Amino acid sequence: MKIWVDADACPTPIKEIIFRLAARKEIITTLIANHAMRIPPSPYIKFTQVASGFDVADNEIVKRLEPGDLVITQDIPLAAEAIEKGAVALNPRGELYTTENIKQRLNMRDFMETLRSSGINSSGPAPLNHKDRQNFANSLDRLLHQN
Repeated sequence: MKIWVDADACPTPIKEIIFRLAARKEIITTLIANHAMRIPPSPYIKFTQVASGFDVADNEIVKRLEPGDLVITQDIPLAAEAIEKGAVALNPRGELYTTENIKQRLNMRDFMETLRSSGINSSGPAPLNHKDRQNFANSLDRLLHQN
């Protein structure tokens, strides 16, 4: 299993959890983003910068994914593509995207996008808190113990 991180929107505290886990479990982890970022020195942690543009980082992740890999993303369409390719997808709050829930999440995302484009102001997700970080760490640990 390899871990792929949609790093453009991944919160820093979540990246730090991923970095510690990658080093401890010796799992190849690649962050992909369209802007430069610092990563700790480790043979297990890699960074790939892609060109700016709509879904460029997402497309790069999908291109490199293999069945059984783990994708960490808030991007629901990316999660859907990962699941379609046989990968596992987890969001930074520790919620697992599955074949059972991804269609509903895509529909809700599209509905919210429609509301926003029609001028209705909808607030985004609440800021990441300590419980969210703990949920993410626990979910990530559970996933890695299963494999």
